[in-house]
Amino acid sequence: MQQLLRTKSIDSLVDESHEEGKKLKRTLGPWSLIAFGIGAVIGSGIFTVTGTAAAGQTGGTASIFKAPLMDLLLHGASAASMSGRPGAGPGLTLSFILTALTCGFAALCYAELASMIPIAGSAYTYAYTTLGELFAWIIGWDLILEYAVSNMSVAVGFSAYFNVMCDYLFGAHLPKYLSEPAFVGHVRTGSLFNIPALLIVMLLSWLLVRGVKESAGANNAMVLIKVSAVLIFVFGAAHAVQAKNLHPFLPNGFPGVLTGAAIVFFTFIGFDSVSTAAEECKNPQRNMPMGIIGTLVICGILYTSVAFVLTGIVSWKTLDNAAPVANALHAIGMDRLRFTVTVGALLGMLSSLLVYQYGQARVWFAMSRDRLLPGLFSRVHKIHQTPHVSTWIAGLAVGIPAGLWDIDTFADLSNIGTLFAFVVVSAGVIILRRTQPDRRRSFRVPFSPFTPVLAIACCFGLMLGLPLETWIRFFVWLIIGLVIYFGYSRRRSPLHEPVFGKTEIA
Repeated sequence: MQQLLRTKSIDSLVDESHEEGKKLKRTLGPWSLIAFGIGAVIGSGIFTVTGTAAAGQTGGTASIFKAPLMDLLLHGASAASMSGRPGAGPGLTLSFILTALTCGFAALCYAELASMIPIAGSAYTYAYTTLGELFAWIIGWDLILEYAVSNMSVAVGFSAYFNVMCDYLFGAHLPKYLSEPAFVGHVRTGSLFNIPALLIVMLLSWLLVRGVKESAGANNAMVLIKVSAVLIFVFGAAHAVQAKNLHPFLPNGFPGVLTGAAIVFFTFIGFDSVSTAAEECKNPQRNMPMGIIGTLVICGILYTSVAFVLTGIVSWKTLDNAAPVANALHAIGMDRLRFTVTVGALLGMLSSLLVYQYGQARVWFAMSRDRLLPGLFSRVHKIHQTPHVSTWIAGLAVGIPAGLWDIDTFADLSNIGTLFAFVVVSAGVIILRRTQPDRRRSFRVPFSPFTPVLAIACCFGLMLGLPLETWIRFFVWLIIGLVIYFGYSRRRSPLHEPVFGKTEIA
């Protein structure tokens, strides 16, 4: 047990990051970090899962596996299975506010740890220094799930909006059997494969291999365009908001708001991907907190504005589709505005895909450098100084499933993985405040340990709004990870040896 809970010192992690052949190039400043965060957040869900969050999921066969865990605990299996997942309705605005507050508490914790531990790997690295190797593996395995399924969901949404744009420009689009998922849950749709979803992921993987600076430049341009598109939607469609669409404001009460928050939580997770860039940041002690907190504030304002306008221009019951914003504008006859928003949505999803693929490859890179994954994942390109093998494999791991399954399957899995990561990061702040109180912190979470504890409580609350089947899939994923850890990773880890440099016992 002592071996499993043995931690790595922060100093040894920093030393390892300077080893020749496994060193990443520091090129990112504060504005690039904020743009990275906005690139991941705006577009990763506002143009896709908002419809599901507002309309809910009440159709199909009644099943306890589809019911939120909170309903199962409060009302029992029979009642919960019949209720489905209630939508937030116009109360989606409150869902976004609740989610923003939860993410705000977690963002403060990320900012403190990112400024202390400027190493690639995000929550995985933080867990290694606070909770020990076993927890680090669990959270690293969890992050692989988070980033992979997030991008699968965005890739599916990109394909839907791509067809919308083709229909507007050319009056035609790709046939459904080549542009829609082959499965919705376990049911075949008749489609063969979602080809645009795979192709766009592989194209962005190529760009990421070329270099971080080049990728950041492309992301900055896409962020500027898509934020403009969001603002155009908010101000352009605001005059079409009708009071009848906003009444009743909470058609399913607070449970609907909580379920909506658990679904749209997916749209905020981009801010934590900023922390994966710590090792490629010029001045991480100052710039990482700015990037993380700045991202959350800007995106929170934009999201609540979009949610209010979207649920005000059409009935919330009509929003359950893969392109809710574009389809809502088409329903009220705003096709020119629809085209502008579609272009913004496509670029928004491109930048989201870019940042998530970047973050996923860095987590694999960090775990490989610690010898918990095969060494090929930590190979760095001799010319571009990027983890090229991790990037290409991550592209295939995302692109192929995105061609097969629907968007809702991925969004819930991403949510529970991210919430679990937030819990670990928040706990890490409390632990490091006790174990290393004198270590320099360029940013400190205010009102600790109250704020980290509040973050943990809020995250667990949102997790209760996710369906039972998501919990089951999550635990199955963790069990698979533990089998790999005890069968492979633990034996290769340097911490398995009796003595390992500056390693500490937790």
